[in-house]
Amino acid sequence: MKMYLDTSTPTTILKLDDHEYKWESGRDLAENLLAFIHDKLVENGKDFKDLEEITFMSGPGSFTGLRIGAAVVNTLANELNIPLKNHHGEIVKIILPDYGRGANISKPVK
Repeated sequence: MKMYLDTSTPTTILKLDDHEYKWESGRDLAENLLAFIHDKLVENGKDFKDLEEITFMSGPGSFTGLRIGAAVVNTLANELNIPLKNHHGEIVKIILPDYGRGANISKPVK
């Protein structure tokens, strides 16, 4: 089964083969992303071991969403020993998020 994941916005998009799921993850992404993926795999009669490749929308987008999503897909692809692709379809060893701009860091108060 092929998996596509997009965590670049507050609406997480998960595709498992031809099935698409959307989840308004908001601030629950870190705590519930793996459970969301697992639940949708189970709905399709599958488990993590049935994944054959993962594609990830690496940005631009939400800093936190991209960091969490990249950590999950990098870990899954590594542990399952399956191909990992960026959203351009290129096979990569790890996903590096593309935030689309530099960090917005405030000047120190002191």
